[in-house]
Amino acid sequence: MAEEEVTGTEEAAAAEQPQQQFSMQRVYLKDLSFEVPSAPSVFKQEWKPSINVDLRTTSNDLAGGNYEAVLTITITAKLGEETAFLVEVQQAGIFFIANVEGEELRRVLAIVCPNMLFPYAREVIDNTVTRGTFPALMLAQVNFEGLFLSAMQQAEQKAGEEGESAAEAPASDETAS
Repeated sequence: MAEEEVTGTEEAAAAEQPQQQFSMQRVYLKDLSFEVPSAPSVFKQEWKPSINVDLRTTSNDLAGGNYEAVLTITITAKLGEETAFLVEVQQAGIFFIANVEGEELRRVLAIVCPNMLFPYAREVIDNTVTRGTFPALMLAQVNFEGLFLSAMQQAEQKAGEEGESAAEAPASDETAS
């Protein structure tokens, strides 16, 4: 009988907690830039580029449980020292997120939202590059959770190093004249 009371209490506590909610409201292309600074000479060269991919995510609280998440992908293709093309896409979405707070909210905005936006950005990039008459560029899937955890570790290390530096520096209220 005591087990029934505990179970009933747990069920009541679970029923009182607000339900977490998450939904994508809208996906849109916020910005697109495509440059071919070395045209037309770049088209006469053998196509063996070095490709650099830079990813960034940002988010904004739009109030009422709505958040804008923006995935920015910048790709630079170079042939030697010459830039063949540069494409930058800001793929954005509006997400409704309720009853998720603190670290868990940061994780949703930095991992879940970019994972949902990435296929759209990848398609825009591939389409733009091929319309520029370059070979198709299909980006591999990105592990946003791994990137988030790596960024968190780097931030912790940096904070630890700054704390050590501050502890090593002599404290002084005197100013040199």
